[in-house]
Amino acid sequence: MLKYFQLVRFKNLLIIAATMVLVRYMLIQTILSSYGLELQMPLWYFIALVLATMFIAAGGYVINDYFDTKADLINRPETVVVGKRVTRRGAIAFHLVLTLIGIFLGTLVSFRIGRPVFSLLFFLTAGVLWFYSTIYKRQLFVGNIVVAFLTAMVPLIPLIFEFPMLGTFSDIIFIYQLNMKVIIYWVGGYAFFAFMLTLAREIIKDIEDFEGDNSLGRNTIPVHYGVKMSKLIAASILALTLIALIVAFSAYLFKLSVKPFDYVSLVYLVIFIVIPIFILIFSLLLASSKKDYHKASSLCKIIMLLGLIYTLIFRFIVNL
Repeated sequence: MLKYFQLVRFKNLLIIAATMVLVRYMLIQTILSSYGLELQMPLWYFIALVLATMFIAAGGYVINDYFDTKADLINRPETVVVGKRVTRRGAIAFHLVLTLIGIFLGTLVSFRIGRPVFSLLFFLTAGVLWFYSTIYKRQLFVGNIVVAFLTAMVPLIPLIFEFPMLGTFSDIIFIYQLNMKVIIYWVGGYAFFAFMLTLAREIIKDIEDFEGDNSLGRNTIPVHYGVKMSKLIAASILALTLIALIVAFSAYLFKLSVKPFDYVSLVYLVIFIVIPIFILIFSLLLASSKKDYHKASSLCKIIMLLGLIYTLIFRFIVNL
C-alpha cells in the first residue's frame, strides 16, 4: 500500500488540506467573527469538500506520473513508481477510483448547499489534470500556467462554497453596511500569490528537468528559450510577486487596517517572506547545477508554506 502513497504525494495532499482549513478558519471565519457573523457551511460539508479536492489532486498526481515515466527515468529515476512498483494498468485504475470519489464528493456538497452548478468545478478540474498530463505540460507556458492556476484555486474553493451561504445574513450586511469584500481581498490575495510563486517554481522545476525534457522533445520554457532566459523569467516573476506583496501590505496598513500600526505583520513578512524571496532570486540567478535548481525549488515551496502560516498571525492580530 505504501507504493500507492508514493504515487499520490501524500505530503502535498496534506498541504492542500491545511491550506483550505487555514483559509476557512483563520481568514474567512476571523473576518466574519469581527462582524459578529458565523460560518454557515456545516462542518461535514467542508470536510467532504476538502476530501474531494484531495482525491482529485491525488488522481492528478497519479496520471501525471503515468504519462511522465520516460522523462522521470532520465530526470529522477529513483522516484519512478509506475512501471516498477505499480503496474501501468494499476496506476490507471487507481487514478480513476481517486478521481471518481473526488467528483462524487464535490458534486454531493454542491447539491447540498443548493449550488449544483458548482459540481462542474470538479469535473473540469479532473479533465484539466488529465489534459495537463497528456498535452498541456508539453506546450510552451501552457502547462506552467495550468498548474499555477489550479494551485491558486485551492484557497479560493472554501470561499466559493461559503460565500453563497452567507446570504442568510443579507439583511444584517445591508443594515450595518458590512464590507464583505474584505474577505475577497484577503483570500484573493492568497490565491494571487499562490499563482505567482507556483508559476515561478514550475519554471525552476523545468530548468531542473531540462535534460529529460530536451531529450524527449518537450517544448518547455528552458528547452525553447534556454536556461539563462528561463532563469530571468522566473526571477522576474518572483520580483513582480515581491512588488505586489509590498503594494498589498501597504494598502492593508494604511487603508484597510483600523488598528494601530501592525508591527507584528511587518516583522513577520520581512523576515519570513521578503528576505527569503530576495535570497531565492539571487540563488536562482547564481544557480548552475541541478542540485542548485532543486534547492531553489524547495525554497520557493517553503516560502509558500510560510505565507500560509501567516494566516495564524492574521487571526491573532484581529483578535487582539
